[in-house]
Amino acid sequence: MTQTVKSLSLAVILISGLSATPALAGGSFSITLNPQNHEQEQLMRAGLIAAGVANEMSKQGGIKQNGFGNAAGLLQNGFGNHGIVVQEGNGHNGTLQQHGDNHAYGLFQFGRNTQGHVVQNGYGQTGTTFQFGW
Repeated sequence: MTQTVKSLSLAVILISGLSATPALAGGSFSITLNPQNHEQEQLMRAGLIAAGVANEMSKQGGIKQNGFGNAAGLLQNGFGNHGIVVQEGNGHNGTLQQHGDNHAYGLFQFGRNTQGHVVQNGYGQTGTTFQFGW
């Protein structure tokens, strides 16, 4: 996951360099990834489990926060769910709800003052959201 975060950070830097307008205070940028086939779903699920292990989380996932003024929640109803919320920086608010079985999702927030709220219902949904705030 570290290489993915580095790649996404580089993309954000390159995109921001293309703009002639200065960045406004209090903004954010989000990227959501959803697999399009079974192979991509399995790869993303494995990556989320690896990210959970790297962040010392349980098999079902967990929450890791570094900074001040962050709030996070993780609710799981069902079996085989894996959810992680990672917040680095200050003033983030992130929640993940998984209702049903075999879901996997990662919510990663960096910088400051981002808001991310994800709900998965049914069976076997997988995805990842990266948010960068300034």
